[in-house]
Amino acid sequence: MTARSVQCPYKLASRMLHPDSTVVQVGRLAIGGSTPVVIAGPCSVENRDQILDIAQRVQKLGAHMLRGGAFKPRSSPYSFQGLGETGLQFLAEAGQATGLPVVSEVMDIENLSMICEYVDVLQIGARNMQNYPLLKAVGKTTKPVILKRGLAATIEEWLLSAEYILNEGNPNVVLCERGIRTFETSTRNTLDLNAVPVVKELSHLPIIVDPSHGTGVARYVSAMSLAAVAAGADGLMLEVHTSPETALSDGPQSLTPDEFGLLMSRMETLVSWANTVEEVPVHG
Repeated sequence: MTARSVQCPYKLASRMLHPDSTVVQVGRLAIGGSTPVVIAGPCSVENRDQILDIAQRVQKLGAHMLRGGAFKPRSSPYSFQGLGETGLQFLAEAGQATGLPVVSEVMDIENLSMICEYVDVLQIGARNMQNYPLLKAVGKTTKPVILKRGLAATIEEWLLSAEYILNEGNPNVVLCERGIRTFETSTRNTLDLNAVPVVKELSHLPIIVDPSHGTGVARYVSAMSLAAVAAGADGLMLEVHTSPETALSDGPQSLTPDEFGLLMSRMETLVSWANTVEEVPVHG
């Protein structure tokens, strides 16, 4: 045991007490298993027809889970804030119609129990990564939790936030790298793919990547998605919209269904190639 592991402040999230990698089950899906899990859907649930249409499209193109925001933390108070419980009802209906488990963000303790009635996986957004009362509250639920990295959080701070959830008894935590704020202005954020191998070394928790928020530019999303999978990510979270130019939130970073389908095809080729490489015997 190294001095670093003895002093590790996030013991439950570390490999010190849990050397084997955790696999988080969402129904029959395994996040952290042998196949990357793809979570796709619009940034915001805008209306019933929109979420049903997108859900059907991404399901046919190979998505494993459906995402959609009903409560939206926006930088401007004048931006679209989501449909609230009505949006969750539409999201749940879309999930049932397609057989896709659904993911949506929880912003506060007040709405937690209500959101749990509709979703299969709770998402803690970047702005709430260090909302410790909320982390404790989701830790008391039995729902899997996707914990996004904060805008300016170190990996240690991120893992300590996961520790709050684990410490309350909920072992089903999935980390999500979604870019951090740096001095670079050519992308919305700087997608820190270093985090994937670093987290894999330090923690047993699965890690997925959100290249949509990580870049903020749709034409960069596919390349960074493939890079994330190549780096060892356990999955992707992607924003997909049938009409990004009219989306009520995050249109510039949303893929069209056609772009999403092309990415899924390329990712399948990459995963197949990687599995072939792993099977090639190495001779001394």
